[in-house]
Amino acid sequence: MRWRKSSFSGNNGECVEVSVSPHQVAARDSKNATGPILTFNHPAWATFLTTLTTVTR
Repeated sequence: MRWRKSSFSGNNGECVEVSVSPHQVAARDSKNATGPILTFNHPAWATFLTTLTTVTR
Protein backbone atom coordinates (compact mmCIF):
# COMPACT_ATOMS: atom_id res chain seq x y z
CA MET A 1 0.00 0.00 0.00
CA ARG A 2 1.15 3.51 -0.75
CA TRP A 3 0.07 5.79 2.10
CA ARG A 4 -0.32 9.54 1.78
CA LYS A 5 -1.59 12.41 3.87
CA SER A 6 -2.83 15.90 3.19
CA SER A 7 -0.29 18.53 2.24
CA PHE A 8 -2.04 20.71 4.85
CA SER A 9 -0.95 18.33 7.62
CA GLY A 10 1.69 19.48 10.05
CA ASN A 11 4.72 17.55 11.24
CA ASN A 12 3.26 16.69 14.66
CA GLY A 13 1.89 13.33 13.47
CA GLU A 14 -1.77 14.04 14.13
CA CYS A 15 -3.00 13.09 10.69
CA VAL A 16 -5.05 10.53 8.86
CA GLU A 17 -3.27 8.74 6.05
CA VAL A 18 -5.09 7.13 3.14
CA SER A 19 -4.22 4.51 0.57
CA VAL A 20 -6.41 4.23 -2.53
CA SER A 21 -6.69 1.11 -4.67
CA PRO A 22 -9.10 0.26 -7.48
CA HIS A 23 -11.45 -1.54 -5.07
CA GLN A 24 -11.10 0.21 -1.73
CA VAL A 25 -9.81 3.14 0.30
CA ALA A 26 -7.89 2.41 3.49
CA ALA A 27 -7.38 4.93 6.30
CA ARG A 28 -5.11 4.86 9.35
CA ASP A 29 -3.77 7.11 12.09
CA SER A 30 -0.34 8.45 11.13
CA LYS A 31 0.78 8.26 14.78
CA ASN A 32 0.19 4.50 14.77
CA ALA A 33 1.26 3.12 11.40
CA THR A 34 1.06 -0.48 12.63
CA GLY A 35 -2.33 0.02 14.27
CA PRO A 36 -5.83 -0.62 12.96
CA ILE A 37 -6.80 0.23 9.39
CA LEU A 38 -10.30 1.19 8.33
CA THR A 39 -11.29 0.06 4.84
CA PHE A 40 -14.12 1.45 2.73
CA ASN A 41 -15.44 0.68 -0.72
CA HIS A 42 -15.46 3.80 -2.90
CA PRO A 43 -19.16 4.70 -2.41
CA ALA A 44 -18.82 4.31 1.37
CA TRP A 45 -15.68 6.51 1.37
CA ALA A 46 -17.54 9.22 -0.55
CA THR A 47 -20.39 9.07 1.99
CA PHE A 48 -17.89 9.21 4.87
CA LEU A 49 -16.20 12.31 3.44
CA THR A 50 -19.53 14.01 2.75
CA THR A 51 -20.61 13.35 6.32
CA LEU A 52 -17.36 14.77 7.71
CA THR A 53 -17.66 17.95 5.67
CA THR A 54 -21.35 18.59 6.41
CA VAL A 55 -21.61 17.83 10.12
CA THR A 56 -22.16 20.93 12.26
CA ARG A 57 -19.47 21.32 14.88
